[in-house]
Amino acid sequence: MQRATKKVEKKRLVRYKEGAEMYSMGMNKFQTLAKDAGAILKIDRMVLVDLDIFDQYLETFRVQ
Repeated sequence: MQRATKKVEKKRLVRYKEGAEMYSMGMNKFQTLAKDAGAILKIDRMVLVDLDIFDQYLETFRVQ
């Protein structure tokens, strides 16, 4: 019996927990970086992180 492969689609908005897992970092560090990047969206009590903005912010830390 074959396993069905899970199709991975690029999400634009994620919650803190999912984003921390995607970027292999702790939740507190992800929250801090997302806030510093200005990538936070708040809808009532739900907080989402815009990964397009977050990725651009992470690129500023690139060492050449």
